[in-house]
Amino acid sequence: MPDNAKKHTLARLNFSGKVSVSERTEACKAFLELDLNMIKDGHAAGAPGHQTARALAAGVDLMLVKLYDYAIGRWESEHGKLPSPVCLVALGGYGRSELSPHSDIDLMFLFPSKARASLVKDLQQHLSDEILYPLWDCGLKVGHSTRTVEEVFAEARTENQSKTALLESRRVAGSKSLYQAFHRAYRAYYTQEDPAGYISERLKDQSNRRHKFGDTVFLQEPDIKNGVGGLRDYQNTLWMAQVKLDIASLEDLVTENYLRPTELDAFKRAYRFLLRVRAELHFQSKRPTDLLDLEAQPRIALGLGYSEPDMLRRVELFMRDYYRAAQTVYRSSKLVENRLALNLEASRDTKVSFSEVIRSRRYERVKRLDGFILRGSELSAASHRTFQDDPARLIRVFRHAQSLGAKIHFDLQSLIREEAGLITHEVRQSPDANTSFKAILQEIGAVYPALNSMHELGILGRFIPEFDALTCLVQHEYYHRYTADIHTLNTIKQLDIIFLQGNDTNLKYRRAVHDTSQVGLLYLTLLLHDIGKAKGIKGHAESGVAIALPILERLKIDERETEIVIFIIKNHLMMARFWQKRDVDDPATCESFAEQIADDDLLRFLYVHTYCDAGGTAEGLWNSYKDTLHTQLYRGTLEILEHGDKLAKRHTVRLKKVHAQMLDEELPGIGKDEVEAHFNLLPDRYFLNTDRSEIELHLQMVNQLLKTITSTDSIGSLRPVVEWRDDVNRSLTVVHVVTWDRAGLFYKLAGAFSVAGLTILSSKVVSRTDHIAIDTFYVRSRNNGTVRDEKTRDRFDDALEQSLMHETDLLPQIHEQAEKQASSLRYTRDNGRAEIVQATFPARVDIYHELAMERTIVEIQAPDSIGLLFRCARAMSKHQFDITFARIGTERHMAIDTFYIVDVTKAEVSDPARLRLLKEELVEIVTPVETEAVTS
Repeated sequence: MPDNAKKHTLARLNFSGKVSVSERTEACKAFLELDLNMIKDGHAAGAPGHQTARALAAGVDLMLVKLYDYAIGRWESEHGKLPSPVCLVALGGYGRSELSPHSDIDLMFLFPSKARASLVKDLQQHLSDEILYPLWDCGLKVGHSTRTVEEVFAEARTENQSKTALLESRRVAGSKSLYQAFHRAYRAYYTQEDPAGYISERLKDQSNRRHKFGDTVFLQEPDIKNGVGGLRDYQNTLWMAQVKLDIASLEDLVTENYLRPTELDAFKRAYRFLLRVRAELHFQSKRPTDLLDLEAQPRIALGLGYSEPDMLRRVELFMRDYYRAAQTVYRSSKLVENRLALNLEASRDTKVSFSEVIRSRRYERVKRLDGFILRGSELSAASHRTFQDDPARLIRVFRHAQSLGAKIHFDLQSLIREEAGLITHEVRQSPDANTSFKAILQEIGAVYPALNSMHELGILGRFIPEFDALTCLVQHEYYHRYTADIHTLNTIKQLDIIFLQGNDTNLKYRRAVHDTSQVGLLYLTLLLHDIGKAKGIKGHAESGVAIALPILERLKIDERETEIVIFIIKNHLMMARFWQKRDVDDPATCESFAEQIADDDLLRFLYVHTYCDAGGTAEGLWNSYKDTLHTQLYRGTLEILEHGDKLAKRHTVRLKKVHAQMLDEELPGIGKDEVEAHFNLLPDRYFLNTDRSEIELHLQMVNQLLKTITSTDSIGSLRPVVEWRDDVNRSLTVVHVVTWDRAGLFYKLAGAFSVAGLTILSSKVVSRTDHIAIDTFYVRSRNNGTVRDEKTRDRFDDALEQSLMHETDLLPQIHEQAEKQASSLRYTRDNGRAEIVQATFPARVDIYHELAMERTIVEIQAPDSIGLLFRCARAMSKHQFDITFARIGTERHMAIDTFYIVDVTKAEVSDPARLRLLKEELVEIVTPVETEAVTS
């Protein structure tokens, strides 16, 4: 802050004479406002993050000194000499002079150990009243404590958090001699009293915290403070070094040979960048937050000077800089941690005799190979020239570590990172290097650790420059949690898990891989499947083919394997899109899919690849329901590919078998004539794709419906028969509805589910030729589980009866339900998250006729909202279309819905003009209205 500005600001804190608390509070507010505005101006002009953090702390210092001096002056004028020395101490982040706009301010009133509580009690209260209350009234979040020196040490010995906060203590005002004596004593305490135990606790804390935040820097929405590579990584490094090495700053880590000067410089620059990002986030936020979420990213990027007109490009450049800074912080902190941990082990072994050390070394296996030394389970370089003598070793080192099950020593890691530039065009073309790399990809179940290590040390991107373009690349797709490079590596980890873990799901996919002709080829396919994203998300599968071909040629992949890899890259999205948007119970779906797959090997690769791709995208994206659809499409298509022309005959045999079994079954109250009628009145595909237990249930429900004709009045006969069946394995409830078919049946059912607050996942609709509809809905409760709440079921039953029997419009009740859940819906037009979602996933309606399947299909993608399905289905009914199938998908509050529709007029191909009018109305429904926070 310039001197003239400082004087101008301080003038507001001129407390001369007796000044009331309210007057001092108003003066403090005016001071803070002016001070914050000047700091904000400096930040906007490009001030480094650490300067902004220090300026904010300095402003609080100035105010506290004035308040403290006034409080002491008032005490002395009213009571005389202080009963005891006292000083005001800053702790934690404030203690190290680093504040963000919404940071907590931690203070301690420190008294000598000999201070008697009875004598200083009044002084304690006086200081709190005169100093803390004005701070609280200014809206500052202030944590405070009052301790004697003896109490400080007692607390530090029992609470690690307090011990850490005190490491960064700093005198703000009060007795210098008291603080200096305390600081000397505390420094002696933390460096001598079990420093090893403290470091062990900090290392454990680091590990637990990183695990909580996904063990990766590259989250789509990172936490700047506590996330991996966040501010806390840097700060923990400082704390541990301070305790273990008794150093005052990170610069001393260079003197102690823990970091090189270049490493320290990069570490500090990265930390300062994170401080600047956090300052911008706080300046733009009304409350404390450290989450760099999708909503904030466009605004933060703009505030930090990323001025690209295209919003997505602006966010991409900003987040790439963020990830690189966080990666540097993480890498540097891990390097210091590893060296501290080694130092820690050495210090713990000091009681071991020299002869015992020699004896242990003698029995520890040492092996020399290819310029490396294997000692125990760690791989080190035999010479600092190891890679200069043979640059291909930069690839082979990872193969050696993989095959030996060894860790790469952190000194060797540093050497690898330094020598990465030795990987040139010649090395990439080297048969030796390429053979080693392909061998890494063939080590079934152990590929991810090797490739991840190559990536972290900068080798993977050097060896495959096309992959380097994915590094730190933000994926502007609403369901992705990771950057493109980490997503790719996570898919490879998923394949490792398939081979390593033996649950039913993994065994199923493992068998599919083992049934292929090239078991290890899928690792290469996964590595390259998103390589086209460097050119942009749209069309990345096609552009990925062009990028992948030269890589495959470089690696000398043979013709058949190249054919497989290229097919999967080009079509890696196809299988999921098929079962997300098609009725997998319909034989035409599998037939249509089989036409696009040349052979069963390609199908198996695509089946497993799709699973791994989803598993590497985000936790919870894949579930048992999706796995069922995915596997059903796979098995149905595999049957077509394996049996071909014989399939029709197999279906006929199966249909006759089901028919005979149902006739032989003794169903209470149901005669064989009713069974025969059921088979005659329904299409064959119903019996081929419906379990016997469900067929029996539907027969009983139809029987119950028919009985209502004779036992109730005409209105009563319209009452539907409803059965709820929980499927705990898929965490959903299957709702069967049998009723008389009528116009708008589907949207009325959908409306009743909306009123009950239930989420529809999918539905199957089939009608007998005697106009009895059998509708099956797969639904979940609000907490994504089965629907066990009887009140919820009753609410659905009541709404359905109102709609079907009394023609009640359910829209007002749906509006009411939407209002109840409005707080949980985050879509608004004016927030940054919606801006990103709209740019990458705009509301869209497509209506087309699928010739191969002879189906008219409606596809809708839009921000999800309660009642969206109801309104869309009602529009289809209004335009005289019936819904025969619906697949309802919701991913992170985005609706992806597919419907098969038929013309009520029974026309084979619907009038294009009517379809156009339907599309216009659907577009109007799904397009968000700017003034609406919730679309009903």
